[in-house]
Amino acid sequence: METETCYMCDSVSTSVEHVPPKCLFPTHKDSGANYRVNLITVPSCEKHNGEKSRDDEFLMVSIAGIIGNNSIGYQHYNGKIQRALKRTSYKLLDKVFLKKQMSRVGEENEFLDILWGTPDYTRLISCFEHIAMGIYRHHFGKRFQGELKPYLGFLHTNEQNLKAFKEWMQLKANKELENQPKYGSNQEVFYYQYTVPDKFGIYLVRLCFYDNVDVYVAHMPVTSEKPSMLAMELLNRGIKTYVHEDGKVFEFN
Repeated sequence: METETCYMCDSVSTSVEHVPPKCLFPTHKDSGANYRVNLITVPSCEKHNGEKSRDDEFLMVSIAGIIGNNSIGYQHYNGKIQRALKRTSYKLLDKVFLKKQMSRVGEENEFLDILWGTPDYTRLISCFEHIAMGIYRHHFGKRFQGELKPYLGFLHTNEQNLKAFKEWMQLKANKELENQPKYGSNQEVFYYQYTVPDKFGIYLVRLCFYDNVDVYVAHMPVTSEKPSMLAMELLNRGIKTYVHEDGKVFEFN
């Protein structure tokens, strides 16, 4: 019998790891339904299992309470996540946000407290790289070899170049994903889609949580060619650039 190796490295697996983390899926207690059926698991070594476990609660708090999520994300935030925050005397939020601010919107007896600020971007990127690696291992039955570049579509910014790039990137990705199948047994909580590889051998995976949190991860296999795009070269050099896509114009610099 062939020995299985970790989804992140060549070490022999010693356990299995849920991807995405099991804690993102509400229990029957909090949602009235069972969203923990047929969860995706992959073989993991002790090192990567431990590293990812430390990030699971961080990721849960980071994305489940985002405005615009479906009712399942809302129920999860008001159930398990609120219990986790109270258990840590809300110190857990300091791990999620490097800077944060609370605002109250509404009137009279109807209001909503909104927490916003600067997230721990580096840690979020690491979380989604691990998930993308796990999904690849589950979907293709082998470990991904190459470079990953996550893009967090759910983050908001006031910087013009970043806003334009976000709109352009999401338009292109959603067009390529439009007819691609969605995978996942609990799609109201999580599903994923892959694009078809482009002429350079590069492709995307879309990780969608609670119908609203979209993360796009570019996969550049070791066998792929390095892409060359004039628009990106001009953009990176600070030159005024206009990109046309599906009748829309995106302005940079």
